[in-house]
Amino acid sequence: MPSSSARGWGQDPAVTQKRQAEYLRLYDTGPKKRAGRPKAGLRRGIFRGMDVGHMPRIPLEDNFTDVIGKAQRGLRLSDADLARSAGIPVADLQAVRRGEVRENTLLALAPRLGLERNALLALARREWYPEQPVFPRGFAMFNTVFADMTVNSYLVWDAKTRLAAAFDTGASALGMRDTLAAQGLTLRYLFLTHTHDDHIADLDRLTDTGAEIWSSELEPLGRLGAQTFQENAHFHLGELSIKTLFTWGHSPGQTSYFISGLAWPLAIVGDSLFAGSMGGSAMHYEIQLRNNRQKLLKLPGDTVFACGHGPLTTLKQERRHNPFFAL
Repeated sequence: MPSSSARGWGQDPAVTQKRQAEYLRLYDTGPKKRAGRPKAGLRRGIFRGMDVGHMPRIPLEDNFTDVIGKAQRGLRLSDADLARSAGIPVADLQAVRRGEVRENTLLALAPRLGLERNALLALARREWYPEQPVFPRGFAMFNTVFADMTVNSYLVWDAKTRLAAAFDTGASALGMRDTLAAQGLTLRYLFLTHTHDDHIADLDRLTDTGAEIWSSELEPLGRLGAQTFQENAHFHLGELSIKTLFTWGHSPGQTSYFISGLAWPLAIVGDSLFAGSMGGSAMHYEIQLRNNRQKLLKLPGDTVFACGHGPLTTLKQERRHNPFFAL
């Protein structure tokens, strides 16, 4: 299997120590925290259980420095150019990039980067975390550890026919296999949001289910038997309807899937968008931004966004709290 870099468009560099510390702080909630190493469940890379409300709290994928960095790289602005246009010393910009919360500097930077300043300030102050929607049935989320980060995969199913569709595999599909068995489900489809390694790391564990494997025609999997679709393709699982939306930019064929028939309209968006942020792309930033605005943010207002990293969120919340999209 080729690496992500071999497939063309890599991902933004991870801030490893910061994220590892955040995972430990949020996930290891027992009375005896073990500094420097995650719980056994994290090492296995599996969170079991369908009820998102009872999962460990998943940290936001990006903090304010990540958001600034993605915007600056996407706009191809040097530190000197950005500081000059914002009317601030380069030293102040670099301090913010290191994680210092300098509010006047953030207020000066936001309009130069096309970011909504109040949302950026709230992210820097850690004032916001998305309210988590509840799906009483037909939806499961799996958060698994891949290297220094966690990645999400999802399962939806029709309550009557017991037919299911998986979206990505994450680092491990063990939890997904357990849910399929416990719920008596037949996996009909495996849909890929994109083919970066963290999202398809455990494909082999699902191949013996007989599920059809699908990805965008713009980013074929290159695996025997895998199929591709065009934009606005429709799939059905009993009363569930699944529509493909090409929301590329982060990767050549990044795809979102809009699903109706559950308790809430649901968009499984991969790395197109995160709670309070979006997928990075140094070369195709404006395309990713435009696709998110024209396709994801024009979905019904009560749509739930199931992201490739970080917690669930909703369109309504992102309209208020995401620095890239807040009004």
